[in-house]
Formats: sequence, structure tokens, C-alpha cells
Amino acid sequence: MKKWMNWLMLTVLLFVPLFGATASAKGATVYEVPLNQNVEKGLYAFLQRSFEEAERAGAERIIIRMDTPGGFTDSAEKIGQLFRNTEQEIIVYIEDNAISAGAFIALNADEIYMTPQGKMGAAQVIQGDGNAAGDKAESAWNAAMINAAKSSKHKRDPIYAEAMSNPEIDLPKYRAPVGKLLTLTAEEAKQVGYAEGVFDNYDALLNYLNIDSSSIIQTDPTFTEQLARFITDPVIVPILLSIAGLGLVVELYSPGFGVAGTMGLASIALFFFGHLVAGLAGYETLLIFLLGLGLVIAELFVAGGILGVSGAVLIGLSIIMAGQDPMQMTIAVLIALAVIILGVIILMKFFGKRLHLLNKMVLMDSTSTDQGYVSNENRTELIDQVGKTLTPLRPAGVVSLNGERLDVVSDGSYIDKGVQVKVIEVEGSKIVVTEATE
Repeated sequence: MKKWMNWLMLTVLLFVPLFGATASAKGATVYEVPLNQNVEKGLYAFLQRSFEEAERAGAERIIIRMDTPGGFTDSAEKIGQLFRNTEQEIIVYIEDNAISAGAFIALNADEIYMTPQGKMGAAQVIQGDGNAAGDKAESAWNAAMINAAKSSKHKRDPIYAEAMSNPEIDLPKYRAPVGKLLTLTAEEAKQVGYAEGVFDNYDALLNYLNIDSSSIIQTDPTFTEQLARFITDPVIVPILLSIAGLGLVVELYSPGFGVAGTMGLASIALFFFGHLVAGLAGYETLLIFLLGLGLVIAELFVAGGILGVSGAVLIGLSIIMAGQDPMQMTIAVLIALAVIILGVIILMKFFGKRLHLLNKMVLMDSTSTDQGYVSNENRTELIDQVGKTLTPLRPAGVVSLNGERLDVVSDGSYIDKGVQVKVIEVEGSKIVVTEATE
């Protein structure tokens, strides 16, 4: 009996480590990170923070739940580098789309899984105007796609990655003859080795990977990160700049400082806040903007125009530098400038507004006749009256008229002293006479 008990204890001791290892793997910390928006630097900043948290927590795996239409290639390359430099195993689960930059990011993961409706590919470099990029950019991106496939621990066939970005690759079997980009369905991706499996839902994937849902830590963008990504959206940027410009311009046409000015300052502050948080801009861009703003304000007190023009150039340069794509930011600045000019025209043309800020520095009132101001007395009552020259008129001289000495000019002819003359025209202080006839 004692011998049997000893064997039982030995068996338990032998198998406890195995059970312990299984439980440890089952309960290991897993970080779940969403990637379901456009690929840009704001996304990179969020992923970097999430990966750092996962490392501090001692996580063994990071699952990326992906559904993205793509985005900026430079941000995708930074994210790909982040994937490759991370010690944790990175698993990408493509729930719908891994298009363009999303396909590149997925290829840098350790494993790729997809839903049955998942798609992956169409990764050609597209410029902001919708056209394909130049040869240099395309060549570099094609090489990046090939390297991403080769560097995978699964050593994926790079021909499919290249076909996703290069329309010259001929793969008619997968609807990608010459001139068409490759986009793989879930089953096709599994067939060519670009996906390790296809699962109907996320729970099925977790069960396959032997991951307990209780061990998953979900990370989401903070409010600040979400706000920054919203502000840096290419559609929102020109709207924000237009509001900022219009608000400040309207404030110039209004007495005091009110709602319009507050909206303008808040909009420009949000613009730089979002781009700073997203990692798109550095503090140097903000300093350039403040310097430009200072020069524009100085122009209000110093005549010449040089300070104002220099300030406007610095403001525009700082805004362009704050964005990810200089061409896109230039277009946004031009759109905002057009909106501001239109707003000024409407204010002046239809509302008769004037710059209240300049009233204290520039004389805005005019002393016109319509407002009751006259520069001199208009002696129209003298017309047709007759007087006598006190001096010769050559053609200017002096006449006596009704006992009053008047400075006059003749109608062009010389008139001697002591000759009777008649007033024929009065224009302001100018009195014109001619020799009177009998």
C-alpha cells in the first residue's frame, strides 16, 4: 500500500509541471489592439503606446484586429518596423480589409488569419491627387512589399506581395493580369501561404490559438488620441483652417473680442494640438507659427508691408510643415485662403463692414461734401456780376466787386488795370472773369 502511494505521488509530481505549463499558456496575457482606421502617424503613435504597455505587462502575444482601407506608406513602413522590432508574437486577424498599406502591415506580422470575407492586397502607391506615384516611389514601395513577405517567419512567396503593388506582374489565375493589382480573398490567401487560417469569427480564432478570453487585455485609443486622429483627417484639416481664418477675420471687423475670435483661436489651437499629439508636428512648427503671427501683428503698427508678408509666409509654412503630406497640406491652406477671401468680400460688399481694429491707427472718416464738409466757400452768387480790375490780369489779378477785393483769373486774355470785368465762372475758390462789354 505504501509502495502504491509512493508511485501515485511520483506520478502527480511528474505531471504537475505539464499541467502548470498548459495553464500558464492558456492564461498568458494577450493584448488585443484594434487597427480599423486609415493608416497614418496617429495610428503609429497609438500602436507604439500599446506595444510598450504589452511589453511592460509581460504579454506573450499581441493580436491586431484589422480592417483598414490603407493610408500613408511612410506611416505603414514605420508600423512594419515596429512589428519587426517587437519581441512579442504579433498575430493579425483581418476581419474585412487589409488594403494598400494595410496589406504591407499585415505581411510584417508573425501570423495572419482572416475571416471568410477578408481581403488583402491592392497596395500600389497613390499620390494625393489620386494618380500613381512616380517611378522612384513605386520602386521603393515594391521592394518594401517584397521584403515584408520574405522577412516573415513563414517565408511567404514574394511574387504575390509584388503583384499587390506592381500592376506589371501577371497573375491571371487570381484576377490580376498585367495592368491589374492583386487582391487576395481569404481562401486564396490561405492557398498561397499568405494566411495561416480562415475563421468565421474572433472567438473561433481564440479557441484555435488556445487563448482564454479572460487573459486578453483590450487596448483602445484614448480620447486624446481619438481627437488627434480626427483633427488630422485630410477632410477635417481644411475645414479647421477655414474656421480659424474666418473667425479671426470676422473679429477684425468687429468691435472688441468676441465669439468669432474665440472660435478662430480655438480652431488653430486644435489644429496644432492634434498634429503634435499625432506626432506629425514638432514644437518648432508651433514656434514658427507664433513668430509669423507676431510679425503680422507688428505690421499693424509698422508701415511697409514687409513684416506682414513675412509673417503670412511663416504662418503658411508652419501649417504645411505640421502635416504628413506637404502637397495635401498646401491644398488645405489654399482652400482655407479661398474661403477667407470670399468671407472678406461678403463682409465688405454685402454687409458694409470695416476694419474696427484699424480705426485707432488709421483715419477712417472722410470730410466729404455729402457729409456736410466743405474745404472753402463756393461763391456761386458772383456769377454775372460786374467789377473793376485793380491790377492787370496776366491772367491772375485782383478786382473790386461790390466793394470787395477778390483774387480772380481771366478767361485767358490779358486785361488791363481799371477795366470792367464780369464773372463768368466760379469753381471752389477759383473765380473766372472776362472783359465786360457795354
